[in-house]
Amino acid sequence: MKLVIGIVRPEQANDVLESLYNSEVNGFSVSRVQGHGGELDRVETYRGTTVKMGLSEKVRFEIAVSDAFVDPAIEALCEGGRTGEVGDGKIFVVPLERVVRIRTGETDDSAVTPVGA
Repeated sequence: MKLVIGIVRPEQANDVLESLYNSEVNGFSVSRVQGHGGELDRVETYRGTTVKMGLSEKVRFEIAVSDAFVDPAIEALCEGGRTGEVGDGKIFVVPLERVVRIRTGETDDSAVTPVGA
């Protein structure tokens, strides 16, 4: 089992969602985050004052999957999130020791594989 974490541009979030659904990868969390990566610092005007913006808005997808769903999840994140420009994001894959589905008490692979699968 793995936790696939994808950080993408906010404007690409709907494309990523569509790619995940098309890849039959279900069960994920989405949150708004801020971060700084390879993008250049940008300057904005706020109430007449010039402000250097060091952090960029991003969307974070967290997807707990069984080993069979790792590659489809990565491919869906790449397909939906790629613009070809600096700042498209990153994907991290980390091992999961244990997963428990609260509703049924199922554990590990049966808890992360989609209900209908």
